[in-house]
Amino acid sequence: MTEPLHISFLGLGVMGSQMARHLGAAGHRLTIYNRTLARAQAWQAAHPGLAERIATSPAEAAAGADAVITCVGNDDDLADVVLGPKGAFATLRRGAVFIDHTTVSARIARQIAVEGRDKELLCVDAPVTGGQSGATAGTLSIMCGGSAAAVDAARPILAAYASRVVHVGKSGAGQTAKMANQMCIAGTLAGLAEAIRFAQTARLDLDKVFEAISGGAAQSWQMDNRFATMARDEFDFGFAVDWMRKDLGLAIDEARGLGASVPVTALIDQFYADVQALGGARQDTSALIRRLPRRSDRA
Repeated sequence: MTEPLHISFLGLGVMGSQMARHLGAAGHRLTIYNRTLARAQAWQAAHPGLAERIATSPAEAAAGADAVITCVGNDDDLADVVLGPKGAFATLRRGAVFIDHTTVSARIARQIAVEGRDKELLCVDAPVTGGQSGATAGTLSIMCGGSAAAVDAARPILAAYASRVVHVGKSGAGQTAKMANQMCIAGTLAGLAEAIRFAQTARLDLDKVFEAISGGAAQSWQMDNRFATMARDEFDFGFAVDWMRKDLGLAIDEARGLGASVPVTALIDQFYADVQALGGARQDTSALIRRLPRRSDRA
């Protein structure tokens, strides 16, 4: 294990709460902060002894820290907790490590890196994949953007909750790689949704269909983990449709700036808008199947 560090974790949502737990369990001196104080207090009560204190602002949390980690909601949230008047960069010492796990635009990641360079900070944009289950198990995959020195400094910290850490390029590259990740997931789910409804319409035994196709080229994590639940219209698994639309929007905006063509991503984003209109905004992304009628149920 790495030598214990003074780490401040900002943002105790579904993913952040688990990452912070792993850091505390690894023996790091942990300070926590959440914009809703009650959530931070509940986290501390649920994990006695893992956090030394609850900070009342990002600036207070960052004071004296060796590393600050953020996991918040979107670009505006990140800018507020990092660059705002009471943000972490107001007090974070020179030479400290800053790691952001939020899925945001590459633009804000690059902006933070420029601000951090002026303060001699080691900044890493480090979005994750692996979902709530990966965060709970400590087996997340993390795609990192930043300098080699910054990523090397972050690796011993990330080891507390990641099974794979990949340096994909300069600042912002981690976020761009995460966009590619979300495009792959959305495309896989769209194909899986149509295949399940197709098989249901043909009145096939879905257990047999899964057995037949899950061992070949069609196999995927989504098939292994969501085939049966999608067939049963069960969609309570953490990563919400609203968040996927946010992520696909980031990818579409970035593609526009790059001059890249992403017609399938744009189409599936509109499919997710259909799911939102059906009341599925807070359901898991596998709820994409809801927009396809169950014709096999008809006589």
